[in-house]
Amino acid sequence: MRRSIVVGVVLLAIAFVVMGGPSLFFSPSTSDVAPEETDEPEIELVEFEGSDSAIWAFMSAREAHDKRSPLNVFVRGNSSEVVHLLTEEGEGDWEEMDEEEMDAEPETFAFIEDEGHHATGTQWGEAAGTTRYAWIDPGGDDPQWVTETLQLDDGDYYGERMHIRLYESPNSDDKWVAMQGHTEHFDWFTLRHRVDGVESAQLAIEQEFMDLPGVDPQEDVVRINVGNTGPSDADGWATKVDLVGMLVLLFGMAGSRGKATIREHTPDAVEDNLTAVDRRRLEAAYDRVEARHLILAMTILAMFLGVRIVGIALERWTDFLTMHMIAALLYPVIALGIPIATYAIASGLERRLDAAVAASLSLALAIWLDYGLMEVNSLPVDVVLQRMLVIIALGLIAGGAARRATRESRLNDMLIAGVAMWGFVLVGTLFGYF
Repeated sequence: MRRSIVVGVVLLAIAFVVMGGPSLFFSPSTSDVAPEETDEPEIELVEFEGSDSAIWAFMSAREAHDKRSPLNVFVRGNSSEVVHLLTEEGEGDWEEMDEEEMDAEPETFAFIEDEGHHATGTQWGEAAGTTRYAWIDPGGDDPQWVTETLQLDDGDYYGERMHIRLYESPNSDDKWVAMQGHTEHFDWFTLRHRVDGVESAQLAIEQEFMDLPGVDPQEDVVRINVGNTGPSDADGWATKVDLVGMLVLLFGMAGSRGKATIREHTPDAVEDNLTAVDRRRLEAAYDRVEARHLILAMTILAMFLGVRIVGIALERWTDFLTMHMIAALLYPVIALGIPIATYAIASGLERRLDAAVAASLSLALAIWLDYGLMEVNSLPVDVVLQRMLVIIALGLIAGGAARRATRESRLNDMLIAGVAMWGFVLVGTLFGYF
């Protein structure tokens, strides 16, 4: 029991150092990512010159004035023309979303869950997808909640993508379209899309309109402050594009992605700071590494990253599998395959601590590599906590499988605790508790 406590403490330290610490340091605070909740929110509408109608600068997952998802692009022009530009003209990948590809997240900026939703976050079996509401004042009648006119995406459903919702005026004479663009990635632990932010999507959409022939970037594309700062990385400034009276000949899509900055560390500088005791400890740790440790690490990396890669490949190159079928095929690899493979390989290792550390560090590395592939720059606190718990749980499973842990019984305290924690976290995640 004492040894199990030591292993648990070490795993907790590893989870915090390699996952919790960096994530909490670089991620926005809870106040930055949480929606603003007020008893009587002040409703300030965005108005357009020459139009009777106006729109509130947020959209919501329910018919309530929750400041959750900020609208960030407003286009003056005929709605059918704007949709035509985004979906049919140009050489890019923008396309209208299939019914089963609708946004899989129950709340676009649901970093703090406060509503009931489907276990997986997807409206399984319902073709309508997830609905978002916008508050529009027609000008002559009472204000009303309306649903999106169209949803567009650019990217991979099971990878990363930009997602746009478009809302148009209910008055046929008013020529404006409000858009909400954000970047998101699919989270295989939660089976939902996680929104990464709105700023980069806004910049990409803004650039596309600026590249249109006949558009004056100084006159036709401007920034206006609509006061919807708060959720995610929204700063309250939206893009306003004026296409009224413009003859559009071409709409070229040229998406751009930010490049990660790679910092080089000098090995000599690290080695110079090592003491004689440190060197002996490193040599002892190196002597304890065996081939099975590497096999365990490579297996966890291959299974975790393989699910991401195979999911994107199946989405792109198979027509007979629906999005739901792909999830049903691959999610068991995460939920069952990784812990079972970890137990099987770790059962050939002698030391409990070695097996636990190897498994937990490998899963942490796999998670960070996956975030790097998806270009995720920040994580909400609930996701950080969930990842820390699964890292600890897998380490306990590996430690409980080692030979010294199974000398008396296969069902030892570490194994039972690891399996229980793994199952509790994954089930709790699917039902929205993490």
